[in-house]
Amino acid sequence: MNWLRGSIGIVWGAALVGAVLVGVFAGSAFLVWIPVVLGALVIMTSAIQLAIHRRDGFVTRMIASLGGGLVILVVASAVLIAIHPDVALLPSLD
Repeated sequence: MNWLRGSIGIVWGAALVGAVLVGVFAGSAFLVWIPVVLGALVIMTSAIQLAIHRRDGFVTRMIASLGGGLVILVVASAVLIAIHPDVALLPSLD
């Protein structure tokens, strides 16, 4: 069962690495790249969980992997918004 939990940790680690890379390289364009990282996490999670070949707990592992990755990206977004306060969160209607 530990390797099943490890598959969740791999996705969380990838989310953390992706968030750090976006923070370092994207600058104030981070709002464009955070969803790209989330999309990559969805593909990565699907590939890992399908490679395991275990039906039991599939949905639970998918939810845990993507939920944890989403929480990491939300926290990273909040930190990046604090660092880059000039980023417009909503488009101007002018």
